[in-house]
Amino acid sequence: MALLMFAAVCCAAPVGNAISAYVALKTGAQEDGGIAEGGSAADIPARMLTAYKKAAAQVRKYVPKCQGMRWPILAGIAKVESHHAIGRNIAGNGDIRPKIYGVLLNGSGAGGNTTVFPDTDNGRWDGTATGERAVGPFQFLPSTWEGAGEDGNGDKTADPHNADDAALGAAMYLCGNGRDLGQRSQLKAAVLQYNHSSEYVANVVGWIDQYTAAAKDPDLKKVTGKVRTVIETALAQRGVPYSWGGGNASGMSYGICCSPNGSSGTSVKGFDCSGLTQYAYARAGISLPRVAADQAGVGRRIPARSGAGALKPGDLVFYADAPGRDATIYHVGIYLGSGQMVNAPRPGAVVRLDPVSAMPGYAGGARLL
Repeated sequence: MALLMFAAVCCAAPVGNAISAYVALKTGAQEDGGIAEGGSAADIPARMLTAYKKAAAQVRKYVPKCQGMRWPILAGIAKVESHHAIGRNIAGNGDIRPKIYGVLLNGSGAGGNTTVFPDTDNGRWDGTATGERAVGPFQFLPSTWEGAGEDGNGDKTADPHNADDAALGAAMYLCGNGRDLGQRSQLKAAVLQYNHSSEYVANVVGWIDQYTAAAKDPDLKKVTGKVRTVIETALAQRGVPYSWGGGNASGMSYGICCSPNGSSGTSVKGFDCSGLTQYAYARAGISLPRVAADQAGVGRRIPARSGAGALKPGDLVFYADAPGRDATIYHVGIYLGSGQMVNAPRPGAVVRLDPVSAMPGYAGGARLL
């Protein structure tokens, strides 16, 4: 919320009672409340992504000294503040309905607020004259919006409930008087100004990093045949939620309960790590066992001692609690090349690109193609 704010094991055998991002970079089929899927599976509605990109391109018109603004920064903020307005209708002009309102900041403790914020807009933006509440996909306080608001869609109104206006206002606010957001320290300072919480900064910056990685489309020019089918299938799932026990050879599915950390996949439709690999390889006509440790027994094993440099695109990448003992393998990904893999890492995350070094206990790979 802008200004004046308050401050594992990944894919084991399904056991009862036990534990955004290929980000809409291209236009895909629209399902589930406008989330772009298909060849560019993502957790950002296409119209919201358009607003982020537009604001990043426009902001220097208003803050000429701003450096390093890019759409993943705005996506990281909006992901945490409003989950990209998912579930709302986003009109062609960017208007979001129903409007997004935060809790009434009356010091009640509800939603974490402990400070009273008196009304400043007579309910114009937040729908109530009895106090203040944050508004829109970027959760601006009305008092902040008065200084940061800008018309991003050309209708001569700066409306925090409009995707284009709100994204441009957030970009201007984060830029300050001319920050270089390409510098890590200045990016964190900007996010901290947006919400005075170190936990908030870590959360937002984590999403920014994820969206930044997803925006770097891997080069598949030299990848052909079944290997390309496997990789393109896996890449198309970026942004799909992680679901413990979720996914199979037919695609994403609801998972099971529960992970060693107590996370249930029963209400989450998506993939866990081995469900994702099983599905990607099934599309290339190869049948894999359901769990990561068993998948290590398929194809030609690439020992960990050979290093990640021995991997080729399409190889399975394994991680173990005790590398060298395949029975302890707890995680699997699909290698892309250049040290990256398609990864369904853990509950609460989504399918995304990660470096091979992102998971502990590298245990080598397996080549099936």
